[in-house]
Amino acid sequence: MLKKPTIIGGGLALAVVILVLAFTSGPVTAGTYPKAVLAERLWKSSGHADKAGEPFRHWDGDGAVPTGCAKCHSRYGIIDYLGYDGTTPNVVDNAAKTDTTIDCLVCHTDKDKGTLRTWNTVVFPSGAVIGDLGPEAICMECHQGRASKTTIDAKIASSGVTDPDVSSTKLSFSNIHYFAAAATQMGTRVKGGYEYAGKEYDARFSHIVGYNACTTCHNPHSLKVETKGCTTCHAGVSNPRDIRFIGSQTDYDGDGDIEEGMYYEVQHVMDKALDTIYRYAKTILNKPIVYNGDANPYWFFDNNRNGIADVDDTTSYNAFSIRLNKAAYNYQVAKKDPCAYAHNGKYIIELLYDSIEDLNVALASPTDLSAMHREDEGHFNGGSMPFRDWDDSATYTVSASCAKCHSATGLAKYLAGGQVALTAGEPVANGFLCTTCHTAPPALIDSPPVLFLSGAMVSLSDDGSNLCLVCHQGRAAKVTIDQAIAAKPAGPFSVSNIHYFPEAAMFLGTEVQGGYEFAGKVYARRQPYPNHGGMFNTCVQCHMSSAVTEQDHAWTPRRHNIADPVKENCVPCHGQDVSQTVKGGNPATFDFEQIRPGNIPDYDADGNTRESLSDEIHGLENLLAAQIEDYVLNTSGTAIVFSDGYFYKDLNRNGILDANESGSSNRYQGNATWLRAAYNLRVSTLAEHGFIHNARYVAQLLVDSFESVGGSLGPFTWR
Repeated sequence: MLKKPTIIGGGLALAVVILVLAFTSGPVTAGTYPKAVLAERLWKSSGHADKAGEPFRHWDGDGAVPTGCAKCHSRYGIIDYLGYDGTTPNVVDNAAKTDTTIDCLVCHTDKDKGTLRTWNTVVFPSGAVIGDLGPEAICMECHQGRASKTTIDAKIASSGVTDPDVSSTKLSFSNIHYFAAAATQMGTRVKGGYEYAGKEYDARFSHIVGYNACTTCHNPHSLKVETKGCTTCHAGVSNPRDIRFIGSQTDYDGDGDIEEGMYYEVQHVMDKALDTIYRYAKTILNKPIVYNGDANPYWFFDNNRNGIADVDDTTSYNAFSIRLNKAAYNYQVAKKDPCAYAHNGKYIIELLYDSIEDLNVALASPTDLSAMHREDEGHFNGGSMPFRDWDDSATYTVSASCAKCHSATGLAKYLAGGQVALTAGEPVANGFLCTTCHTAPPALIDSPPVLFLSGAMVSLSDDGSNLCLVCHQGRAAKVTIDQAIAAKPAGPFSVSNIHYFPEAAMFLGTEVQGGYEFAGKVYARRQPYPNHGGMFNTCVQCHMSSAVTEQDHAWTPRRHNIADPVKENCVPCHGQDVSQTVKGGNPATFDFEQIRPGNIPDYDADGNTRESLSDEIHGLENLLAAQIEDYVLNTSGTAIVFSDGYFYKDLNRNGILDANESGSSNRYQGNATWLRAAYNLRVSTLAEHGFIHNARYVAQLLVDSFESVGGSLGPFTWR
């Protein structure tokens, strides 16, 4: 039976896990060194000192360790590679002596004094260069693997094979090599796994300060892991395999268990990937394959087609297709880092999920991914564009104008010192950390009333919701539209971008004027929802806790999913039926998109008073988009088409956004009347849950915009 973990209920950690072995001495920090005698005793217990082991004995019959292997399998080889023997750095010039290990002089200039070598930058097999590493750089030289996405792509290109589902002897398996922990931990920064086109992947796994490097988790001499410090945050956990951090509350493997440790999530996804590989090879290529992790080259023909590595399955597999080649490589990436769940479990899951998805394209009976999840949502989704958009920046830094909300460290600095504190930008993050919002859980960073673009100062509550307002207020408002028009009355104007998820601006309504409010109109303020009985009227109350008084992190995992409010509290009143005649139901199947409170009018005037509130708002959006298109065509003769929040010139007038029309250079620019209406339409589409946060305000913006460009919904009293 799988063990259940202890979920973090306090402490600063945003770590998935540390590793696997306990060690009684504290970790050695950069630049320090224990007494030489103690260090040597610890080193002798490590794999680096195992002089009789295969990693150091493999070349005895050859008389020397070849240059391609010497860097990591001989003291002389690594010293040669580092250039400390006077040779060129970053290359092994000569075959190395056998009968050595990775000893003191690999990392230290002097065995007795213990001065660390000054190696700081590592070149990975993909060509990625990672600098400013400090003492862990030497660790990463040998634990980076020997292959990458670049390797696989180059082999496929040189093979001449183009059909993804045709087996070929020209496609050989690539082995990342053993214990490539650095490649796992660095994630998409070094692309050690095969990353599929069009996908985003987690970057370096982020842990708390002091436990975020090889030598701060592993004792650098014994190589074992200091787990005493783990219990500060991972209370009650004796086995790191059972740890699951508070930002990993997605059911990755689809088994319905979001309390099992990350180790088990990774293992189950690996099992599904291997099963998919077997079925693909058997049914699509008609050349069954089997994996044997203890025998090089690992993949063999499954002679009796039983899916088991039998003793007679010894013929190396040489019938890979392009799809199979990529998936087999990713499986090996996961398999050969046995602690991948600790180093960067989310990255491994993304690689395996995408491998299954790609193989599924060819399978008549694809692996069911419907219950599985590739990534976390929102604040902890390190593999999403809100955190990956700056990966290609020269300094790997989030720009100053974006760092407040798109880095792990920017919010706290902004609240402490304002925008000026972010002028240098912030390091690119892999999702938020506990310290993004907390000083020391459960203590929150102090957040005073929040200044909105309109000049309004708003304090929503003292439960931490002000922190939410800082980033979810948007980056445009009525005032910015008016300023743009005043500066250039004749236009033309590009549509102003309020930015994504401006939910606070919608929730507060006319108090902050995030939408464009037309003169002479009255607009809704925040909606107190009287039927809520004073509850669920702040960000935290709805998105984070099961009760108004539960405002720490002692909730079940589901309740920390920022994008998924606590449905258990909604079903007693909102039920499952769109007519709201049925109350109560199963929280697991409850859908906010189907809510329609009894006092909601027919906003979009389609005569349907039973459709959901979400459909009412979407109906208004469709009406407004069509009306804006008609307005522009009638006033300027230009055909335009609306898509994904923007209007584009419809060059062939077919009413569809074609591939050659979707570029930013083809976006329509219009007059002030168009700008006001187009802005409100974009506000509504980007505030994806405006129908929940303040449907009346959103509807008012859309209806008034509709009328401003010549539309009419007839007489209504709901406004």
